[in-house]
Amino acid sequence: MTQRGETASPDQWRKAVASVLAKSRRVDPSTLGAAPEDLLATHTVDGLDIAALYTSADELPEPPLPGAFPYVRGRDANRDVSRGWLVNEYVVAPDAKTANERIIDALNNGAGAITLQVGAGGVPASGVGRALEGVLVDLAPISLYAGESALDASVQILNVIGSLGQSPMSICLGVSPLTSEFSGRPDVSFVAALEIASRAKERFDTVRAILVDGLAFHNAGAGDAEEIGASIAAGLAYVRALTEVGFDIDAAFRQIEFCFAATDDQFATIAKFRAARQLWARVCEVAGVPELGGVVQRAVTSPAMMTQRDPWVNLLRTTVASFAAGVGGADIVTTLPFDSALAPGALGLPEGFSARLARNLQLILLEESNLGRVMDPGAGSWFLEKLTSDIAEQAWAFFQETEKVGGYQAAFRDGLIRDRIAETKAKRDAAIAKRKIPITGVSEFPNLSEEPLAGRTGSKVARYAQQFESLRDRSDAYLAANGVRPKVFLAPLGPVAEHNTRGMWITNLLAAGGIAVDNPGVTTVEGLRHAATASRSPIAVIVGTDARYAECVEKAVAGLRAAGVKEVLLAGPETAVSEIPEKKRPDGYVTAKINAAAELDRLLTVLGAGANA
Repeated sequence: MTQRGETASPDQWRKAVASVLAKSRRVDPSTLGAAPEDLLATHTVDGLDIAALYTSADELPEPPLPGAFPYVRGRDANRDVSRGWLVNEYVVAPDAKTANERIIDALNNGAGAITLQVGAGGVPASGVGRALEGVLVDLAPISLYAGESALDASVQILNVIGSLGQSPMSICLGVSPLTSEFSGRPDVSFVAALEIASRAKERFDTVRAILVDGLAFHNAGAGDAEEIGASIAAGLAYVRALTEVGFDIDAAFRQIEFCFAATDDQFATIAKFRAARQLWARVCEVAGVPELGGVVQRAVTSPAMMTQRDPWVNLLRTTVASFAAGVGGADIVTTLPFDSALAPGALGLPEGFSARLARNLQLILLEESNLGRVMDPGAGSWFLEKLTSDIAEQAWAFFQETEKVGGYQAAFRDGLIRDRIAETKAKRDAAIAKRKIPITGVSEFPNLSEEPLAGRTGSKVARYAQQFESLRDRSDAYLAANGVRPKVFLAPLGPVAEHNTRGMWITNLLAAGGIAVDNPGVTTVEGLRHAATASRSPIAVIVGTDARYAECVEKAVAGLRAAGVKEVLLAGPETAVSEIPEKKRPDGYVTAKINAAAELDRLLTVLGAGANA
């Protein structure tokens, strides 16, 4: 034992950890091994281990200051600390006049950069000049999201800039055929991308053609390290191709920008942006241009983390993600509107409302919380520095795998990148299905009275909430057809103090699948039998304590079956009723270890809310 004010040694701490774990798991402390704290570690879906505690033993050498190779702490030592990163507004409008109005409004109300949708779903390429009318391109970075229209759009914007006589602050033409090929999003050909880059180089030093869009990998299910590794491989493929068509190495690297997803996993996101700069700097060093390692980084809050159910919670997710991207050193941050996973107008909100919220969210972080006034505030944190190093190491290993098979294009063709990302997606889906990765408002604490929303958007994004939201859709269809939700009869045993914990847990679990609970408010076996008869639900779930189960479950099961219940489940492990004859036990057991999504799918089917309901 240590006295107050004394510092425990690592061995003392390990003994204390072993003692607590032994008590909670009812095992001999000597069986927990030399490092019992490993049992408290968590593991990410892409294979990183997060320790329970980080100490000076995990300390790493301090990275160089911001603006110095390898740019872990930021690409620009002179970043405007009065403002920090730039708030980007993503503008989608059906015509050039409307786009111009929205751009001017955004820039007048806090946005510092603009991304304009051109082509399908946006302004026609011929309207780019009109859309940028009155925009001071020497003060606000402009980027295009043009897809197949990128060639025409690039010609238009280069002509517009030339006619203005201004030296643009930063223009990104947003060409990304390699990552678009992965995601299946239409884009110009690789040859056309090189032509666009050549035109950009000839016209302006501050125009970059190529955007390495890491969101393509993230939205397919990639982990942080895979997103970085695949993006670095794609970036290098562009550089190689540019040098082959006559670019010198400096000019080739200057054509590249990167974009990565920012998620509500705060520390992982901070570390990801720091690690990505380190890796690209390493590529530049090997190419002989280490001074170009400080590449422009864009951040977009993750489309995959956005939910259609309880969409207001997305405001919290995007707040954390925007915070993490800015703290991680992203130069330009786009916060997606909280209703971006829904069709426009699905919530009946005024036009522009959610975009204004997204913009103001960042402005609060910058102007009121003053986050932009601190360069790399996470520096020196044992945990964050170690996490940055771990992500960088794993991402570099993945990048090296792509190099061994011949680079990005070869790794894409032979399925290496897609297969690896699919493995990570499968791990994440399994963890979400078991609710090991919770999604607030969807798999945890859902609002069962939430009104069904019309006009969902179709998307290739592998959203994390999809498997539970599809269950809720089946419940909505059942509600529309029958006037009530599919329901399960809740059979509580003993006083409220005994059954409340498991009762609340099972109610929350069932609601994640859109299943309501019929709670009769009676706790005696005889009362439950009569209430179950009135309920007419084919499924009942018994809730209570293990001690009460040993005393009452046999009679409760018999009574529920006599009342016509076809399937009796127990909230708790089978070991709680191991003394009861097997034929008199419940039909199944619901615990925190089950695949919740699969079980809810089965229950909906039994209750008549089939997959095609």
